[in-house]
Amino acid sequence: MHTPARPSAHRPTVYRHFHRIAWLAVALTLCVAVFGAYVRLSDAGLGCPDWPTCYGRAAWPTVVEDVRHPTALDVRPLEVPKAWREQVHRHIAAILGALVLALALLAARRRRFGMAQVLLAAGLVALAIPLYMRGQPMAAAALAVAGELVLLAAALRWSNVDLSRTAALTLAVIVFQALLGMWTVTMLLKPVIVMGHLLGGLTTFSLLTWLAWRATHRPIVLIDAPRLQRWLYVALGVLGVQIALGGWVSANYAALSCGAGSWSADNFPRCVGLWVPPADFREGFVLWRGIGVDYEGGVLDGASRIAIQLAHRAMAVVATIVLLATAWKFVRIPGTRGWGVALALLTVAQVTIGILNVKLALPLSLAVMHNAGAVLLLFVLVSLLARLRRVD
Repeated sequence: MHTPARPSAHRPTVYRHFHRIAWLAVALTLCVAVFGAYVRLSDAGLGCPDWPTCYGRAAWPTVVEDVRHPTALDVRPLEVPKAWREQVHRHIAAILGALVLALALLAARRRRFGMAQVLLAAGLVALAIPLYMRGQPMAAAALAVAGELVLLAAALRWSNVDLSRTAALTLAVIVFQALLGMWTVTMLLKPVIVMGHLLGGLTTFSLLTWLAWRATHRPIVLIDAPRLQRWLYVALGVLGVQIALGGWVSANYAALSCGAGSWSADNFPRCVGLWVPPADFREGFVLWRGIGVDYEGGVLDGASRIAIQLAHRAMAVVATIVLLATAWKFVRIPGTRGWGVALALLTVAQVTIGILNVKLALPLSLAVMHNAGAVLLLFVLVSLLARLRRVD
């Protein structure tokens, strides 16, 4: 049963333009996530071997003579097409960080010392950056951790009536994302860091989407909202596991481990022409390996990469069933029919693109679309979670 929403119920007390800034941040996060996938899939993740500069420059050098950190050339020779992609991605992420900081300040402005706490945390993190650039990583790490603790303490202490808790938590995730971005470079594309960076970006997107809907105040009030919310949490958990496995596939360069470029059944649904191919799951899912290993291009053998690909395919079956079942539940409700149809169509499109990536040998455009599809699926699930309300 669909019941009209009461405009005054559950309305957070926030700055009147808060929702507009939040939606801008959601759109920018989508750009960061998709462009980040493009950077990673075009092998530009180490386009700038230093951080936060690129060969010592705030932008990027166009010729070797412009390099300000010659030691960076020892790590990676300059490739301008890769350098600009990586540094543009960093700049877009920095703009996003400024937007999230603005949201945290606006949400906390009515809290006692709220803005001061957010500014203190941001200041500590800002001070950590020049310390890191001067070769003092331990001092920089201490300041960054202190900033994170300030934000987490505030998030735990504040309620969410003015969305200050979620805004502070989102800023804390953004700070951790910056650290993961740094470690992605300094640890030479270590798979667990690359996967964590992907999950951190999508967590940021989810938090901002929830924040934007709550600030917009467009609830969907249903009698059976609690039951539907439980379904959504299950679907979100399953999708999260599948995204993590997809990130692990990408980070270990295992997307084409079953073969590629063929329309026969040998690479899908079979793998290397076999229904039960040789697969080393133990080695394929070792999360942490030695420091100093360059993981660009992957270091695992064929059986290990096959294990990763098979796990991703198996979980895709589970995710497809759960997402389509969730879509069907919402299609049957007049007030959420459009969301249910969107979820079903996105699920079918995501599966189709995944298969085409194997059949067409991972063309860059389709690979980026596959990442974008995951973000859009998240958007639908989180939007429904944020908007559903039980009848009072």
